[in-house]
Amino acid sequence: MEIKNINPEKLEKAANMLKAIAHPIRMSIIGYLEDGKKRTVTEIHKTIGIEQSTASHHLGIMKDRGVLESRREGKNICYFLKHDKLTTILKCIEDCSG
Repeated sequence: MEIKNINPEKLEKAANMLKAIAHPIRMSIIGYLEDGKKRTVTEIHKTIGIEQSTASHHLGIMKDRGVLESRREGKNICYFLKHDKLTTILKCIEDCSG
């Protein structure tokens, strides 16, 4: 597929998603969620080693940009990857940066 044949709106959405994941904390969160499990903010912030408010901030950005989805489960909101292919992008970045 050639880039010139892709719908401009899709390119804009893809660019916004890439901007959203272009942060070390967000990449760590995506790496943690790559197993497909739904995780709460508490699980995420404790595992990544960041403040709860920081985790919430980054999760909100990624959800707004279409990187993550969330579901309420009882009192908790659980987050998970909206697209499994995002882990392929992160793997590519990892391979290219080292």
